Amino acid sequence: MIRSLYLAGPDVFRPDAHACGQQLKALCAEFGIEGLFPLDQDVPAHITDPAEQATWIYRANIGLIERADAVLANLDFFRGPEPDSGTCFEVGYAVAKGKPVFGYIPEHGSFAERIRERHPQAIGPDGVLDVHGWSIEEFGLPLNLMLSVPAPLVVGDARAALVQLVRYQREHGDVGLNLPESSR
Repeated sequence: MIRSLYLAGPDVFRPDAHACGQQLKALCAEFGIEGLFPLDQDVPAHITDPAEQATWIYRANIGLIERADAVLANLDFFRGPEPDSGTCFEVGYAVAKGKPVFGYIPEHGSFAERIRERHPQAIGPDGVLDVHGWSIEEFGLPLNLMLSVPAPLVVGDARAALVQLVRYQREHGDVGLNLPESSR
């Protein structure tokens, strides 16, 4: 049964990151799930070296993923036509640990279609290769196959992904979560 979720995504970089984290955690609570947001943990004040801070954050986030029953991942494009690389690592780590991952993206379409729509400057003149002449993955999936295959991807927001998570649990015999009235 999924009782806790690691909340992965580039939301930690937003100017209102702490407020966003609180909103995501409150949303999880509506579904009877504990949300674990990376910024809930502060780097101890005595760690002032940036490399040591990075190591502390890495270990703390890995600890939260280990503690969580599953991962909810914001896989929207971030700083270009790909999801946040740290989030991709966290998804891969969770999958390797056998934890369910539920991702969400804002729009329909294949990976190539989404890149063409949102980042046309990344597409070469032929529309098939990128501006550097490299292939654009086109399997009809919304993201790279290494993210799309292991994780159900929901078009919508975190709420839509949580609804999918609840349905997944119900289909697999876990009925401990309740769908909020607003999501039925």
